[in-house]
Amino acid sequence: MKKQNLVVVGGGSTYTIGMIMSLVAEKEQFPLKSITFYDTNAERQEKIAKATDIILREKYPELERFSYTTDKEEALTGADFVFVQIRTGGLAMREKDEQIPLRHGAVGQETCGPGGMAYGLRSIGDMIELVNDIREYAPEAWILNYTNPAAIVAEALRREFPEDKKLLNICDMPAAIMVSYAGILGKDVFDLVPEYFGLNHFGWFTSILDKDGNDHTETIKRAITEDGFMPEDAEIANDPSWIKTFKQVEKMLNDFPEYLPNTYLQYYLYPSDMVEKEDAENTRARQVINGREKRVHALADQIIADDTTENAELEVDIHGRYMIRVAASMAYNNGDIFIVMVENNGTIPNLPDDAMVEVPAMMTSRGPKPFAVGHIDTFYKGLIEGQLAYEKLVVDAYFENSYEKALQALTLNRTVVDAPRARKILDDMIDANKDFWPELHRSKQLVTNA
Repeated sequence: MKKQNLVVVGGGSTYTIGMIMSLVAEKEQFPLKSITFYDTNAERQEKIAKATDIILREKYPELERFSYTTDKEEALTGADFVFVQIRTGGLAMREKDEQIPLRHGAVGQETCGPGGMAYGLRSIGDMIELVNDIREYAPEAWILNYTNPAAIVAEALRREFPEDKKLLNICDMPAAIMVSYAGILGKDVFDLVPEYFGLNHFGWFTSILDKDGNDHTETIKRAITEDGFMPEDAEIANDPSWIKTFKQVEKMLNDFPEYLPNTYLQYYLYPSDMVEKEDAENTRARQVINGREKRVHALADQIIADDTTENAELEVDIHGRYMIRVAASMAYNNGDIFIVMVENNGTIPNLPDDAMVEVPAMMTSRGPKPFAVGHIDTFYKGLIEGQLAYEKLVVDAYFENSYEKALQALTLNRTVVDAPRARKILDDMIDANKDFWPELHRSKQLVTNA
């Protein structure tokens, strides 16, 4: 089995140590020759990298090389796989993404609604530059992108790199939900086979099977509606915000019992409820800054100070394992099935062919081979088409520098659905993102009416 050279872009991320532990746990399925961290923030990366060096020394001694750098040529040259996890603007801008909509009575969330648009318009340019850099220094590398908001980023990359067949957009949220399904059933998550359709953070499980073909969907539904639904993944299981999110699945399933929903649908189906529950001065970003970020940095400091992992609580998370299993299936042509984002091209016949849909696919050395979903019913089609139009309009706004397209996007989004409020949010976000967004120009008609 050929050993791979892996580059992790965004090496200073708070998720990186979890990814490293996942690579250790999955080293038989995805053996590595080298790991390289690349980040534009040298100080942030150095602490995580120094802790990682100790972890790998103790838990992955067969790894031939570990390095970290802020030089993209040094990082990317010779890569077989590149895992991409960047956050343009950092958590400080995420907090603004969440606060601004809430102050106007709209959902404040990093990937949904106005927050997703703001984050997307910041991410697109950096992602395009990064893919161009990877193709310059590692033209044959697989790029697995899990930068949020994944739906908007995937649509932008589809337009910019239409012929790139080794660029895959992926999200771990369906897998995190399936971990909880596995807990209900007493099974390992990788023994479950999902049937699923939708867009990223906007989809439904139609069935949950096991590898013997047994259907466990109704068992899961009954368990959720009768006993409630709690996260099982170690990263989120003790997080009050995630516990509330998973609890909301019970309400969604009672209202719309046909399919098992992605947790993010709560923001689109119950936007007023979501606004009422949030505190603009203590949004999810602030909780991460005061919670996970501090915990991870303290963990890294402890490992560095001790020069060992003996006293450190290190955990493998589904975020890393899912990404690694996908990569392994492509590297070794395993044909395993995972939920990923692909260009529709008839997978869901009554949606546009150029939609970036999220569906199960067999992962091969030639890329994802999606399974046909078939026609979807009016309710789901209507919801998806509205969300898809919003995503496309956001990307239009980026490429066309169009204020009007951004305003249309926000007005259309189910978390806003009010043109005057959309305009106020957009104007505040333009001010907040002046160092990150492309300049958005108003049409003559909009200037006249402003």
